[in-house]
Amino acid sequence: MCSKAGCAASARSTMTYVHSDATVVVGPLATRAEPGALDLCGAHAERMTAPQGWTLLRLETGDEVPERSRDDLLAIADAVREAARPRRERDRPAPAVSGGKGHLRVIAETAD
Repeated sequence: MCSKAGCAASARSTMTYVHSDATVVVGPLATRAEPGALDLCGAHAERMTAPQGWTLLRLETGDEVPERSRDDLLAIADAVREAARPRRERDRPAPAVSGGKGHLRVIAETAD
């Protein structure tokens, strides 16, 4: 969905500001949310201008759907395998978790 107020069109591009270079970049639609990035429909992306003294950089957006990478496909396959494992095996207690702040943690290996 386009980030412009009142616009209900589908987003086709993502606009970001690179403050250190005084540059506005309008490029392909981002695959994940980034702080300060705005998703724009084709019409709003085409009409986008940069602030006075800034540079506007337009990257080729293309209309094709991005291909899944080998890593994406392997992650999907791993998730399917995990879901297919017998429930008894999935319900085992998780290995001990140690240390860590935030979203990364060190997981100790256990012998099965």
